[in-house]
Amino acid sequence: MTDYKNIPIADFAGRLEAMSQDEVFSVMSDLEAASECAEGSERQEVLSRIALTEEEIQKRFPGQLLAPYREWKKGNR
Repeated sequence: MTDYKNIPIADFAGRLEAMSQDEVFSVMSDLEAASECAEGSERQEVLSRIALTEEEIQKRFPGQLLAPYREWKKGNR
């Protein structure tokens, strides 16, 4: 798992745009796991990156919210 919270937010957003669909979904899964054990300001950093990742997924799948990610996640458990 990459330590996404240490990547500057602008760089993180740029990286998301260049990632494949599977990479974006994998990042989202990693961030969700990180959010479960993070506390304080670290948790806020993780949550802000989750929000950016959600926005990227919604750009790629307009009107579907996070349904494509949830389907991907079911198949990768």
